[in-house]
Amino acid sequence: MEFEEITHEIIGAAYKVFKTVGFGFLESVYKKAMIIELKKKGLKVEEEKPLKVYYEDQVVGDFFIDLFVQDEIVVELKAIQSIAKEHEVQLVNYLNGVRKEVGLLIKFGQSGVQVKRKYRNPAQEDENNKPLPWDT
Repeated sequence: MEFEEITHEIIGAAYKVFKTVGFGFLESVYKKAMIIELKKKGLKVEEEKPLKVYYEDQVVGDFFIDLFVQDEIVVELKAIQSIAKEHEVQLVNYLNGVRKEVGLLIKFGQSGVQVKRKYRNPAQEDENNKPLPWDT
């Protein structure tokens, strides 16, 4: 399955979840519903995938990706009113951290579902092919 097909399935699942669940729940509710919906579509889903952030080859932080689909797509979920630039930066940082090409930022808000697709910039790697932490 190509990136486009996978992201299409993920976005479709988000709309179905919102239509079924509605507005006003915590992110954890949407995450659990997304996992159910994505598994029904036959997609492999990992929840809270760990990501380590390095500084000069030393771990300086740990983060967790909301959903990791088909070992390829990073999905960050938000139950907020509007997507801020820092949410987009966070997703790009996650992509750099796990060296994956495509990520989705999905917002479940009062006005419905909003999706932002982000791509990793391989130019943001050092001479050892390691992602540069916090560059976007």
